[in-house]
Amino acid sequence: MRAVLQRVKKASVVVENEIVGKIGKGILVLLGVGHNDTENDIKWLADKIMNLRIFEDENDKMNLSLLDIKGEILVVSQFTLYGDCRKGRRPSYSNAAKPDKANEYYEKFMKYIEDNYNTKVERGIFQAEMEVELINDGPVTLLLDSEKTF
Repeated sequence: MRAVLQRVKKASVVVENEIVGKIGKGILVLLGVGHNDTENDIKWLADKIMNLRIFEDENDKMNLSLLDIKGEILVVSQFTLYGDCRKGRRPSYSNAAKPDKANEYYEKFMKYIEDNYNTKVERGIFQAEMEVELINDGPVTLLLDSEKTF
């Protein structure tokens, strides 16, 4: 699984002119599912995101996690994170999971966070045309890939 994390002051997702997900201070996660991903990838990535210390403490050091600040999380499916641009001018998405698996893992990812961290997860709508609006805080933007754990 791949994720782009953005520490935000606020973020929202709009589908057909209606806000479907909205958070204040927290993390916006753009989540991509690969065809080789397993349920272990869900756990690893969710645990990493929830415990990653990317928020400032009283000494202005990035030393606090989303849990520490009682922040919010917004997860948006993003198959294009598996776009391979090495050849030609059009990205190949052959490493992205097929829609059925991608949707299943997207839902399992959010449920894992809700069940294990007692955190409400705001979300986009799978396969919808979405407008994502955010105010990046820092800016802090990080890339995570469960295939690159070592």
